[in-house]
Amino acid sequence: MKDFSELVQLRRSHRKFTGAEISAEDVKMILRAALMSPTSKGQRSWEFVVVDDKTDMEKIADAKELGSQFLKEAALAIVVLGNPVLNDCWIEDCSIAAVAIQYQAEDLGLGSCWAQMRGRGLSDGTDAATVIRGILDIPENLEPLCVIGIGHKADERKPQSDDKLKWENVHVDKY
Repeated sequence: MKDFSELVQLRRSHRKFTGAEISAEDVKMILRAALMSPTSKGQRSWEFVVVDDKTDMEKIADAKELGSQFLKEAALAIVVLGNPVLNDCWIEDCSIAAVAIQYQAEDLGLGSCWAQMRGRGLSDGTDAATVIRGILDIPENLEPLCVIGIGHKADERKPQSDDKLKWENVHVDKY
């Protein structure tokens, strides 16, 4: 296990994958991280759909116009869902879980990338949530926030550089 400061520096979005499968043990570790992520009032009202069927992943990749085609090459996708009726912080809780998924994937040496689905859709007006619900039989009360594509990295990305940190965006006590 890397220390957290190294993990934060190394985690980059990967959109190219080798096609190799991810072990069941690694998938379980990734889901464990999501299920342990902090939530508002300890509600844990998010849900996750793990998808490794290539046909379904291709359909999910086409649920919006741009920015999700990389899902077609991923070994698996995790759809992060929330229930707006049960939890007014569902977006925040799902976002935290999605980040936990990505850091755990990186710690295991895997690549990942977030595909935003909430508020996205197709040029004909069909929203991505409707498309994803239809593919995966997701109940109407659950909203997909994002889909995290995960796979073995087919490319190398340089770690984030301290030189590019925007310290000018940090304010202490007052703006």
